[in-house]
Amino acid sequence: MFEVMKSVIIIPTWNEKKNIGRLIEELQAQFLKVSHDMHILVVDDNSPDGTADIVKNLQDKYANVHLIQGQKAGLGAAYIRGMTYAMATLNAEVIFEMDADFQHKPEDVPRLLSALDNGADFVIGSRYVKGGSIPKEWGIIRRMNSRYGNIVARYLAGLSQVHDCTAGFRAIRTTLLKKIDLSKLKVQGYAFQVALLFEAILHKAKIVEIPVDFVERTEGESKLGISDIIEFIANAWWLRFRASATFIKFLIVGASGVFVNIGLFSLLLYLGINKYFSSPIAIEASILTNFALNNNWTFRWRDTLDSVHIKGLKFNIISLLALSISYGTFVFLSLYLPESPPQLNQLSGIIPATCVNYFGNSYWTFKSIQASK
Repeated sequence: MFEVMKSVIIIPTWNEKKNIGRLIEELQAQFLKVSHDMHILVVDDNSPDGTADIVKNLQDKYANVHLIQGQKAGLGAAYIRGMTYAMATLNAEVIFEMDADFQHKPEDVPRLLSALDNGADFVIGSRYVKGGSIPKEWGIIRRMNSRYGNIVARYLAGLSQVHDCTAGFRAIRTTLLKKIDLSKLKVQGYAFQVALLFEAILHKAKIVEIPVDFVERTEGESKLGISDIIEFIANAWWLRFRASATFIKFLIVGASGVFVNIGLFSLLLYLGINKYFSSPIAIEASILTNFALNNNWTFRWRDTLDSVHIKGLKFNIISLLALSISYGTFVFLSLYLPESPPQLNQLSGIIPATCVNYFGNSYWTFKSIQASK
């Protein structure tokens, strides 16, 4: 069954007097082709060229045109201001990001909406999938800036599953946006695009890329500056750290568990206890210390539904599975390589068990409330 959605196209502006009026008119023509409740929200950073005055004049003609103004603080800050207003005041169900300079074609709006109708949460008007393009008239520097910026986002920030991470033409369900604390993205410029996409991926959004032709602006000037590039690269490094931080912590805890495991195992052997009894005792001791550290450090930031006792039970279930893999490896190597040092056989069993431990505990024991929705 088709669902009519209130959709708000957010257009940040700074000195776009020559473009904004024509863009609004062309968007209105496209709205006649869709069945959704379409609106335009211009977020103007107090442009000195009179951009806001043109929008105000068009508000007399179109009831679905909205305007908010504020101090110039960057693209990301403008989008956060606009998204907050669109969700809280306009009750938007879908939010578009779109530039004011006609580099994004108004006629592509229905195509992005169609992807949402088909179940997507986050739709990207993509330049870098089959059928998409960038302007042929761009020089080598501009092309490299675009291409390498996207490569930085994909591989440094860890977003390789998306082809166009820096695209500024997107349609997003507000059910997804409401799960994201926009105020904590800590970006003001163009890095906002990558930061928001990163959060969408963390929240398991269904992301779809629609090919679009990105065209060169004919009026006005690009707003991209050196400070935006610096922030973009710094943010990409921060996102990479965030993406890796949990696993790094888990590995550190695992390393401490190895010392507990091997240390206790060696001590029990020294005391004359049979190696087949010493091995599971050492493994269980490392399980207990690992749970305490993971619960109070590695996954401490996650909001989970379970009490510490339930998490402890789940951790032990996963650990028993890991223990069986680790112990099975130890027994196998001990039987087929009887001359090898028992400590080496014990260590070999830890490696596959670590993988089972991490994924089982990350996606079950310490699964966040947000990820459960």
